Amino acid sequence: MAYVPNGLARAAVRFKPAAFAGTFVALMMASLIVAACGILLETGLRASAPPERYAGAPVVAAADQSAHFVSGSGDSRSESNTPLPDQARLDDSLVAKAGAVPGARAAVPDVTFPVHSGGKDVTAHGWGSTAFTGEKLTAGRAPQPGEVVLAAPGASVGDRTTLTTADGPRGFRVSGTVKAQQGAPTAWFADAEAVRLSGHPGRVDAIAVLPKAGVPADTLKSQVAHALGRKADVHTGDDRSAAEGSELAYAKELLTALGGSFGGIAALTAVFTSAGTVALSVGQRAREYALLRAIGTTPRQIRRTIATETLLVAPVAGAVGVLPGIALATWWFGQLKEKGAVPEAVDLSVSFIPLVSAVGVAVLTALGAGYMAARRPSRIKPGQALSEASVERVPLGWIRTPLGIAAAVGGAVFAGFAAHNTGEDAANAALGVVMLFMLAVALLGPLVARGCAALFGLPLRGAGAPAALAAANSRTNARRLASAITPIVLAMAFSSVLVFMHTSEDRVAADQQRAGITADHIVTSASGLAPGAVTKAANADGVTSAVGLLKTSVLVPVGSGGDRWLESASAQGVTGTAADLAKVQDLEVETGALRLGRGEIAVDANLARSAHVKVGDRIDIRLPDGTKAAPKIVATYGRGLGLSQATLPAADLKQHVTSSFTTEIWTKGGSERALAGLGTLKDRDGYATAQSLDRELNAWANTTMAAVLGGFAAVAAVNTLVMTVLDRRRELGTLRLIGSTRRQVMRMIRWEALLVACAGIVIGSAIALATLVPMMKGLTGESPYIPPLTYGSFVGTVLVLGLASATIPARAALKSAA
Repeated sequence: MAYVPNGLARAAVRFKPAAFAGTFVALMMASLIVAACGILLETGLRASAPPERYAGAPVVAAADQSAHFVSGSGDSRSESNTPLPDQARLDDSLVAKAGAVPGARAAVPDVTFPVHSGGKDVTAHGWGSTAFTGEKLTAGRAPQPGEVVLAAPGASVGDRTTLTTADGPRGFRVSGTVKAQQGAPTAWFADAEAVRLSGHPGRVDAIAVLPKAGVPADTLKSQVAHALGRKADVHTGDDRSAAEGSELAYAKELLTALGGSFGGIAALTAVFTSAGTVALSVGQRAREYALLRAIGTTPRQIRRTIATETLLVAPVAGAVGVLPGIALATWWFGQLKEKGAVPEAVDLSVSFIPLVSAVGVAVLTALGAGYMAARRPSRIKPGQALSEASVERVPLGWIRTPLGIAAAVGGAVFAGFAAHNTGEDAANAALGVVMLFMLAVALLGPLVARGCAALFGLPLRGAGAPAALAAANSRTNARRLASAITPIVLAMAFSSVLVFMHTSEDRVAADQQRAGITADHIVTSASGLAPGAVTKAANADGVTSAVGLLKTSVLVPVGSGGDRWLESASAQGVTGTAADLAKVQDLEVETGALRLGRGEIAVDANLARSAHVKVGDRIDIRLPDGTKAAPKIVATYGRGLGLSQATLPAADLKQHVTSSFTTEIWTKGGSERALAGLGTLKDRDGYATAQSLDRELNAWANTTMAAVLGGFAAVAAVNTLVMTVLDRRRELGTLRLIGSTRRQVMRMIRWEALLVACAGIVIGSAIALATLVPMMKGLTGESPYIPPLTYGSFVGTVLVLGLASATIPARAALKSAA
């Protein structure tokens, strides 16, 4: 027999809409969060971008642009993929194999690398790539060895030009010209010479395979894949963009992390909060259910009524929340594009899957919370129901209480584990602290509320009659108090962890920079400095020491046991001696001695602890292009977060990066006039400021997550407080009837709101501190830094919202009761 919603539920929603308004808002916000995070997750999983450089090449063979790392063994074996910091390359011997397959008209080796011309940046390629990029000569002919074709204003056939490559300056004859396009000038060399000049001899970025007439791309792809085997990945269609670098892979990883990891936390928070609101709504109508039981309503009818009310409200709330969820995801995705974290060609994926999931989560949450809240009013005897509707009962639930105690004990164990470990192990354990303590607060809400009421109510007893009455109300209405405290705890805990994690890292990095930069001048160039620039700087008037730095990243295995993964670590390749480096950088060496021999590396001490290595060990790393290396650790130092986490000779890095030009030159002594011609000149304060701006850009994601999660929790807290105050119309009216003035009643409400806000602030701050202390000890070796103004703004916001959301509806309730 089909289920028909009963008239009692319809009448309750129709004639008492205010009773369901809070539930509607909570479920709508839950749907909003789930929809937004689901859209970002789906976009990360489905993200694709049309190829740009290889749009004219039907089949492209390239190296895998991700590093694969296997940890554990047997049943605990797992494999993770990490996007590479730079372009992975292929052996150029594969070009002939790809060109010899049936159906291939030609196989073109492709390389892209920077060169300099008179201080200008020039992008260089092999001339053969014009077969799929489409450039045409406007004059002259294709280049031969020792020649170049230029797309640059003023270039003429027969001219001599000097181009600075990774090997130094060299003269070339201009054999042809191409129409100049917007952007940097472009140069084309003979294919074999381009490979040699790129700085990666014997390696190519990719192989573009062009088919003969009538040969389908898929057919040619299978032939090429068979010929090259596991030595290359073969791409067609939009998949060819994967051969153009790791930008898309990084974007997919970021979007998946936002939508999955953060989305999971946000969704759980939304579900817990909205479930509490639904339970509060059901509990507020305990008197109605008691009367229904007294006149003969069966337990099944009570449950059906609550389920029907839920089904009348939850789907609409979920559907309404989907629209702002789409808007939030669109805004967030657009911001990521503006920050350069997502390629412009990637589009936001909005399908029915996350939207239906969001509505489904809202409905299931409401049904589950309604069922749990309906268990007692539907089971107890009518007489007992009437008595419990008059005085709140605070039983020790035989399910919630043990689970809550277990969560609290688990949080304490995780906090102890994190405090006695270092590196990523400590940081990962600390993440479990905040989740377990939040779960404990949610499950033990009434008990926590009674404790807070007893503790914070002590000073209220001597603050006058309204304050004493507020303390008494809080003690005797623990469930109502718990419903109001929990969202505030969520807002304070999660927002504080996300924001102060960044401020702590930023403070340590800034301190390390100020102490570690001992250079008088730093010469920088976005496109790289000429090969002889370090020697010129060393020979400049007044310079006593000069070193060149090639800034990049390497991948280092961190973690312990079967839970290990590759983590990106900032790296500097040094041109110069260790003695000269020590004069311009104080890395604060802790163990070993700094040396810069081939096959040697010095690493940050925290990174070494995370990787479980020490001086004398060999550390398995992946160089920027994915090449495996195992340099010997000669020293560990304490200022890697502010300077670089890995220090090794530039010679070990140059053949593994797209641009092997020196990124920076650090000098001791000298003058601005003597160094000005080498590049952009900064002193130590100017360089530190520029680096801080980069860190602020990286912190944007954490701040945004804190705003989204904290904003949701703040709305939930306001919603809950409004619900609890509006439900007390009869109580407030009774106080007025027995002689309490309007001012006295409002003062009582303010004291109650202040107690709720202060309890939420203290508990949330304690959870955040229990998380941040071991996390920061593990990541930076320092205590967390909490800016007073930022923390004060959090506290002030909670107090203002708490007071406003209690006093405004209280005024309305008093007017209606008058």
